[in-house]
Amino acid sequence: MNIGLHDAEREHRKSKPFPNLAIMKISAFHKAHGDCVEWWQSNKNYDWVYSSKVFDFTPDNPNLPAKTIRGGTGYNAKANEKYMILSALPEKYNQMFPDYSLYPDYDFALGYLTRGCPRNCPFCVVTQKEGNISRQVAKLTDFWAHQAYIKLLDPNILACVDREQIIKSLADSTAWIDFTQGLDVRLINKTIISLLNQVKIKTLYTAWDNPKEDLTKKFIFVKEHFKIKDYRRLKVYVLTNFNSSHIEDLERVRILRDLGFDPYVMIYNKETAPQITINLQRYVNNKIIFRSCIDFTAYKGDSKAGRYLLEGSMKP
Repeated sequence: MNIGLHDAEREHRKSKPFPNLAIMKISAFHKAHGDCVEWWQSNKNYDWVYSSKVFDFTPDNPNLPAKTIRGGTGYNAKANEKYMILSALPEKYNQMFPDYSLYPDYDFALGYLTRGCPRNCPFCVVTQKEGNISRQVAKLTDFWAHQAYIKLLDPNILACVDREQIIKSLADSTAWIDFTQGLDVRLINKTIISLLNQVKIKTLYTAWDNPKEDLTKKFIFVKEHFKIKDYRRLKVYVLTNFNSSHIEDLERVRILRDLGFDPYVMIYNKETAPQITINLQRYVNNKIIFRSCIDFTAYKGDSKAGRYLLEGSMKP
């Protein structure tokens, strides 16, 4: 069979898109069965076309043929009943070793060791799609070919009952490990942080999503016991525009900066966000400005010109 692959983010991003794991596994499956596999081209005919989309704001390609199987978190099955949509990647594909040849510009391994999350956060689809129990679903060798870097997509690896053994296996790999979705700081204790200190980690990613939950003591504990002390390598995602006020957003940013962490503002549904939240994101995520001015009230965001204005220290 002739198989066409379509990565929606790859098509629309100007910069290099992050590799699509589902597409790599589908490719591996069909190649193992002797099929001809290539990136979909609109001027060619295929027996099957697979399209994957990670983000719901990524546009669909209207030229995709009717016989296209779509999947990924960017597709909502109920909202797209006219399409053939997979709510989850079938096991026959999921068990395949990824076809890294599709993204030759990248030299890292990519995959999941665990699936599911007990948090059931209302802004996140993981619990609905994967269940409320974090469980181990793969071994490192299921997607790692001894690359020097491993990027993990696990939603909450520390909530897994096998977390200690998993972290030990990551340390034993001697590869650099990137927990791309962040580690649940609420689950970091002395045992966990001792194990994490044995793993080669360039940047530690955590999150503070709910301002009603005071995580100050947890971040103090991490700062005191984690081997990395450089704030530039201690990043914390801060969710805004979701059940939080501007004062609450600003307070989390202030606390994290004072503790020696590097906050990174994430906006939920940016189309509905007030301008002050957009300005806060620009202010915090532009580190030159964020580190040169500790007073957000001195900042002005010129959204039309796409420039950053800082009273008293920078000019447009």
